[in-house]
Amino acid sequence: MKFCQTFRPISISLSPNTEKDDIDLALKSILKPWHWKNGSTSSPQDGSTGSPQEENAIEKLEKEFKNYLGAKHAISFNSGRSAFLAILKSLNLNESNDVLLQAFTCNAAVNPILWAGLKPVYVDCDEKTFNIDTEDLKRKITHSTSSGQAPKVVVVQHTFGLPSEMDEILGICQKNNLILIEDCAHSLGANYQTGRSAPCNSLGIKKSQKVGTFGKAAFFSFSRDKVISSVYGGIVVTNDDALAKKLREFQGKVDYPSNFWIFQQILHPILMNYLILPAYSLLRIGKTLLSVFQWLKILSKAVHWKEKRGRKPNYFPKRMPNALAILALNQFKKLKKLNQHRQEIANFYQNELRNTDFELPINQKQIFLRFTIKHPKAHQVIKKSWQKNILIGDWYTTPIAPHDTKLDKIQYQFGSCPKAEKLSKETFNLPTHINISPKEAQKIITFLKQSL
Repeated sequence: MKFCQTFRPISISLSPNTEKDDIDLALKSILKPWHWKNGSTSSPQDGSTGSPQEENAIEKLEKEFKNYLGAKHAISFNSGRSAFLAILKSLNLNESNDVLLQAFTCNAAVNPILWAGLKPVYVDCDEKTFNIDTEDLKRKITHSTSSGQAPKVVVVQHTFGLPSEMDEILGICQKNNLILIEDCAHSLGANYQTGRSAPCNSLGIKKSQKVGTFGKAAFFSFSRDKVISSVYGGIVVTNDDALAKKLREFQGKVDYPSNFWIFQQILHPILMNYLILPAYSLLRIGKTLLSVFQWLKILSKAVHWKEKRGRKPNYFPKRMPNALAILALNQFKKLKKLNQHRQEIANFYQNELRNTDFELPINQKQIFLRFTIKHPKAHQVIKKSWQKNILIGDWYTTPIAPHDTKLDKIQYQFGSCPKAEKLSKETFNLPTHINISPKEAQKIITFLKQSL
């Protein structure tokens, strides 16, 4: 085991959240294909029954999620993309409607807009928070109106787990009659906090309020490198009864993913933790295995090549399969522990890097999905770290990631969001997930100080 650990990288992705109990669940699940989709508990071979967890995982996940957020409705899907697409398809929008969203994001936040036949309008981001720039938001609203378009929706991303400025954004939305949708893919468990002394303001915002509870709807992602992970998965929450009815109808019209697709996702944490990661840097064996498994479609990729061109793979939109709901539920039960660990690692980074040339995240309450640092030579730091088997993060090296996304295909024009373009050249992220030990965090710090 120690021999294997020598070659295991310090990684920010590659199935980072999984612990032994998560892997054991995947091993157990992979042997029970009769409950992969809708949770039926009888094996066609032996008539055996599954546990209540297996039987009700989808329904239980939705129930626990809405209870946690204090929302009236939660509807699950096989990804955050599917969840976002379901929202857009349920809002009675038409092709004359613009959807405003920030740059410095992933194409997964843009593609559902294109798939719904709508037009994305990119808003610049704030250089300190990495969230939407409210002044540019106001400009883009005015520009869209004057050009004859009708902005209808604003999507707010709480980047890397830092809540956006919801007081101001909600005010802008109300003034301009815009629908607010929250992209909470980075921020499950985060609370927006204001400096007000009053418990509630005129917009109905509480002094401390969970993200995902401000807009008409919010969507969350459970993909392989998010706050909780079932490799793929997502959910919509809303307090709007009419919208919830349409979302549930949309969910009922789409099918479950294929058994093979589900198999790919269940297999992911097993192969990652027992084969690929332990041998990742041993003569590049693990890295080669990952590429081969993805090429053979034994494992799926986080982003399909079609998505990099604005096109939709055939496994979106789909319902949340029971097998992945089981994995998500197990992670959801550990949410407090996972986020507490992130905070402890982030505090360590803050203390160790305080008097260096690295520009650190702002001192504001957040969950630190990733600890994002600014430096003029960020890309060189990333490249050098990877050579040292320290796979620090490159979210985002282009204004719309990943780096090989065809920006013209997703209607992004260079120069439209200069702050986001600048940030993509000078930011990198440090891992905070549950498998980063204090010893590994210290190794990262040592590397960074030496790299200066």
